[in-house]
Amino acid sequence: MKCRHCDTELTLPLIDLGSSPPSNAYLTTQSLKAPEKWFPLKVLVCKSCWLVQTEDYTGANELFDADYAYFSSFSDSWLKHAERYVSQMAERFQLSTRSFVIEVAANDGYLLQYVKQKSFPCLGIEPTHSTAQAAREKGIEIVEDFFGVMLAKKLISQGKQADLTAANNVLAHVPDINDFVTGFSLLLKPEGVATFEFPHLLQLIQHAQFDTIYHEHFSYLSLSAVQRIFDLNGLQVFDVEELSTHGGSLRVFAQRKDLGTRPTTTAVNDLLVLETSAGITSESYYANFQDRANTIKNDLIAFLIDAKKQCKRTIAYGAAAKGNTLINYAGIREDLISCVVDRNPAKQDKFLPGSRIPIVNEQVIRDSKPDYVLILPWNLTTEVTEQLNYIREWDGKFVTAIPHIKIL
Repeated sequence: MKCRHCDTELTLPLIDLGSSPPSNAYLTTQSLKAPEKWFPLKVLVCKSCWLVQTEDYTGANELFDADYAYFSSFSDSWLKHAERYVSQMAERFQLSTRSFVIEVAANDGYLLQYVKQKSFPCLGIEPTHSTAQAAREKGIEIVEDFFGVMLAKKLISQGKQADLTAANNVLAHVPDINDFVTGFSLLLKPEGVATFEFPHLLQLIQHAQFDTIYHEHFSYLSLSAVQRIFDLNGLQVFDVEELSTHGGSLRVFAQRKDLGTRPTTTAVNDLLVLETSAGITSESYYANFQDRANTIKNDLIAFLIDAKKQCKRTIAYGAAAKGNTLINYAGIREDLISCVVDRNPAKQDKFLPGSRIPIVNEQVIRDSKPDYVLILPWNLTTEVTEQLNYIREWDGKFVTAIPHIKIL
């Protein structure tokens, strides 16, 4: 396989997670009777541009279909994050009712609803029908399509160029990252700003967050790689912020390379130096990631088996993509985790892909009083423990598995 960005032959492995079905391909009672599609899940590192990427096996159309079940609005902390973002961008870039905001991967309108509250004209781009419909029900205009150069040119021909574009947790999801980024360089007005948020590769490696690897994530991103990709596709990075979301993310600010006038902040160089000193641009940095993932997998299996031997019941919380990666790599089934609770009605009464563990509503926790609640979306641990704090009434305990088994 060749690098998605620079076309260099890929020879440096990061991790091989065997094979699994797409992490958001939840099963219905009917589809349980049919075979599932499983794809290899292997990640390689480009030694030229240092873009970390999954090996090609499946396309975006198979991953982001009409029944896509990830709805951003079911996380209270993520909604607060989106609301803060809108307020901060409005103030920093002096947005007004004359400004035009476009969000790529608008999902269910979790962010653009706050743009509308400020009466700023806006448009969402979202390829999955289920979430696009949810956004429309909030009164948000949605273009139901994948974004790239072709769509950018179409929007420009309609007079729709942006003062601000937002792209949260989508840069990693695109198979053709060059076409995607070039689309933003076209879509921005001359003084427009594009922001991108994505999990930081530095945090993924440091904290052994291998469960954030799944087929929907084509790339795993550092600022070093992103700066190069942007530069060669018409964007210039002028600022960066480190965020706590998703276990440690970056918010990158970019402008048109040809017309942008904003000076580059010291934060950009500081983070590039940090990444280089950590070793992101050296082969040795990626050497023992597989072993660390295997230790986490084995420790989780041992914990669950020991709990079962002691006649203790474990329920998981959060039918998240990262949880599916962990469960399928560990080979965990319903005998060790009886069910997984999720707030999203679109996932309830379905089954996790691969493991086929049933997804239920929160009342099951209250009724069954499990000894352990394994939090699969560990990045939401604070939110989940506050929401489910009542399990302490029967001495129930929370458990997380990444970066190591921890009973809270």
